[in-house]
Amino acid sequence: MNFYLKRTFCKTIAGTIILLFSIVAILVGCTQLSNQDRSFDADRAMKDVENQVSFGPRTPGSDAHKNTRDYITNELEKVGWEVETQEFTMLGHIGYNLVATRSNQSPPILLAAHYDSRILADHDPDPAARALGVPGANDGASGVAVLLEIGRTLPLANNSVGLVFFDLEDNGRIDTWDWILGSKAFVDKIKYEPKAVVVVDMVGKVHPTFTFEENSDDKLNQQIWNIAESIGYGSEFIQEPGLTILDDHLPFLLKNIPAVDIIDLDYAYWHTSKDTIDKVSPKSLEAVGVTLLKWIETYGTCIEKENCN
Repeated sequence: MNFYLKRTFCKTIAGTIILLFSIVAILVGCTQLSNQDRSFDADRAMKDVENQVSFGPRTPGSDAHKNTRDYITNELEKVGWEVETQEFTMLGHIGYNLVATRSNQSPPILLAAHYDSRILADHDPDPAARALGVPGANDGASGVAVLLEIGRTLPLANNSVGLVFFDLEDNGRIDTWDWILGSKAFVDKIKYEPKAVVVVDMVGKVHPTFTFEENSDDKLNQQIWNIAESIGYGSEFIQEPGLTILDDHLPFLLKNIPAVDIIDLDYAYWHTSKDTIDKVSPKSLEAVGVTLLKWIETYGTCIEKENCN
């Protein structure tokens, strides 16, 4: 090949490569921009629950546990989130919190859920099942699914929200373990104070009733429950005092960081082998997800500026 032809050939190849990269960039940009126009998809959130349960019980150290971390990370990276894995050790157990953000700035609002499931189904009526890991369709997977779908739906321009997926939440009353280890580790290491934290846990039950968890911040409770009622979810979000629950919001409250727990602990399959996909309703996931998106839209700016009425 002579010099002229060789140079022309190289230019053609270089131009083709540049064109291909441009097309890819445009397609990625279009995919991300389309995220702005999406609404919360309850069926897609339900698929997130199914996918998590399909891995098996997400007990610490298991393949299912790792597969769930990979799944969460991949799903969020598809829509432009950056996901950091924070490894920690508590009581001799290694855990992995996942933290998703959209900018280098610390988000004033955190939405959180735990992704692990309990290593023993010790509430199971069948003694033979009590040594098994819990499938965790409602207890764990439902909250993760709501956060993933919010991550897909939240407008790209909104950088004020972070998503946190806690590990090692669910193994209290078991030798060498305790509750809420992941959230304790997260709060111990956090370098700033969020303005508001919302934990979603066990939110998938058919016909849920979310009452005011008694440890939770009163002002945030009222904001969220008022939003739910205003958009048609008053039958799910009941404005009455509920239980006092030890959950992942407590480490934040102990640091005087406003936090609430959205949870329905009145669940017959809690910590049993029957906490399976058929116990979860997409309508319940939608009620929580749509309420939180509307709450962020309504109160996000004033929470960030700390001037909410």
